Amino acid sequence: MTTRQSLTALCLLAALTGQAQQQAPAPVGPLPTEHQVRWQQLETYAFIHFGPNTFGDREWGYGDAPLSSFNPTRLDCEQWAQTVKTAGMKGIILTAKHHDGFCLWPTKYTDYSVRNTPYKDGKGDIVGELAEACRKYGLKLGLYLSPWDRHQAFYGTPLYREYFHAQLEELLTQYGELFEVWFDGANGGDGWYGGAREVRKIDRRTYYDFPRAHREVWQHQPQAIIFSDGGPGCRWVGNENGYADATNWSLLRIQEVYPGYDKYFELTSGHADGDTWVASECNTSIRPGWFYHESEDQKVKTVEQLADLYYRSVGHNGTFLLNFPVDKDGLIHPTDSAHAVDYHRLVAAELKENLLLKAKIKASDERGKNFSTKNLTDDDYDTYWATNDGVTSATLDIILPKAQPINRLLLQEYIPLGQRVEKFSIEYFPLKNQGQFIPIKGHNMGVPNLLTLSRWQPLYVDEATTTIGYKRLLRFPAVTTKHLRIHFEQARGPLCINAVGAFYAPKGQETSVLANSRAALRGLPATVVDDADGQGVLLDLGSPQTIRSLHYLPAENGLIAIYEVYAGLSTDQMTRVAEGEFSNIRNNPIQQDVSFPAVSARYVRLKATRMVNESETVKYEKVVVR
Repeated sequence: MTTRQSLTALCLLAALTGQAQQQAPAPVGPLPTEHQVRWQQLETYAFIHFGPNTFGDREWGYGDAPLSSFNPTRLDCEQWAQTVKTAGMKGIILTAKHHDGFCLWPTKYTDYSVRNTPYKDGKGDIVGELAEACRKYGLKLGLYLSPWDRHQAFYGTPLYREYFHAQLEELLTQYGELFEVWFDGANGGDGWYGGAREVRKIDRRTYYDFPRAHREVWQHQPQAIIFSDGGPGCRWVGNENGYADATNWSLLRIQEVYPGYDKYFELTSGHADGDTWVASECNTSIRPGWFYHESEDQKVKTVEQLADLYYRSVGHNGTFLLNFPVDKDGLIHPTDSAHAVDYHRLVAAELKENLLLKAKIKASDERGKNFSTKNLTDDDYDTYWATNDGVTSATLDIILPKAQPINRLLLQEYIPLGQRVEKFSIEYFPLKNQGQFIPIKGHNMGVPNLLTLSRWQPLYVDEATTTIGYKRLLRFPAVTTKHLRIHFEQARGPLCINAVGAFYAPKGQETSVLANSRAALRGLPATVVDDADGQGVLLDLGSPQTIRSLHYLPAENGLIAIYEVYAGLSTDQMTRVAEGEFSNIRNNPIQQDVSFPAVSARYVRLKATRMVNESETVKYEKVVVR
């Protein structure tokens, strides 16, 4: 081969290599579906809990509430939709049937529905009314159908499985397009069950035939995302406090996770070695409880707490599902509405002006002009900066037009090609001495002066800088600089970053706040006498007192599921004054309040008749009486 032929071959090889690098990087699986990407782009949407529990002051109805009790006199689904729309949310998921078995639509499969209540003389259909309101206000509709049913006498039999699927088909076919179908993981336990009043247990993995339910959803609502502990569309985040871990993979080992998954704590960060794309949905209520309780009117999450949760849900590669407990009139309470709207406005103001729009951004590696750093600030989701094949670490060097205070950063991966980044870090150069460069002969750009290089400072962020995913939002104490570096240190493939942003929120929180802070719980002076052999707690008030309530603040474990409260003037003559269930305490261990008719007593005993975990003894942070 001649020298000229060799040069021609080399040029051709270089051209072919360059052309190959202009192609998009190969996907790194598991990958999301198009519907899953669109769902995550919604970012925030609302939950509505409403039903007989609202009127009975319960969290989990037993299934025996009289139909006559359900009679909202001012119910207005348009008020719900207007509130949600003004709060910047994109949709509403309604609890069409909760664990009590009551149906908010006139199902033909049970009498225990809105059809037999005073509401609109039995002619109401709250699911239908909400569907119309969502269409009017441009919101998406999702529906929650509880697999568990504490009302039906045949729960636990094969007949109930057919009943469950028949009701699912009604909801899938009668109310237009759905964006999400919600299957709760709470299944089996105490219930009314047609008057049997007993405990029924089922195999959560097999009883409901969830694969069949998934096929039904895909047949009638192919765009709908299916929620459960393990998806397959999206997953529970492992807590009801509304946040994901800073390290959050949108991946799960899907064959391991089932409704009621015992290792639910894993869901807060996902599985780095997962085989299926199942992103996290971060759900919480704007109040301590999911259903409305007048006693919680002064316990609505603050604007700052809600903003904090946005950063720790959407900003941690999840979505944010915020619940509104509709009140007895059938309306979202004005305090709840105001806080939701104000939090949205606060976050929008904090992230309004991207300070990097006019910045010069250079990358240590670039795949080609179609994948240049210009794509990072063009506001086009489907364009992105990418590195060459085999390059899994790189640096973005960012120079702003002028020095600016910054206390927020945004990073986004192009998730249609997979979640890749495993570790990153950020540096900034202090305002004084912005990094002088010393020209070196033969080097057009020069090299950094070692004296100034030593002045680079790591950006302090009070959380792990590991995964990015759909969106990562970082908060930190403000720094004033015009020079940033973002180091992508480790990834599962060539980098695909479709957005970066820097912002300054003058009054913004620097780090997370405790979104569910526990107010001081006070009661009558009392001494703990004993722990009732690990089955409860006995309080001595010192002298006879007139008492009307007991308040139990759970610990992290040793949770009471079913309880009895006894009171008396002596320990050998105590009368039971209350009994019941601390509903949903495993997933939402908030303060539990028990009221009873006024009684004179010196001694009060809280007794556990069943524990959430039968192998544990009772533990608590505080128990008081009033």
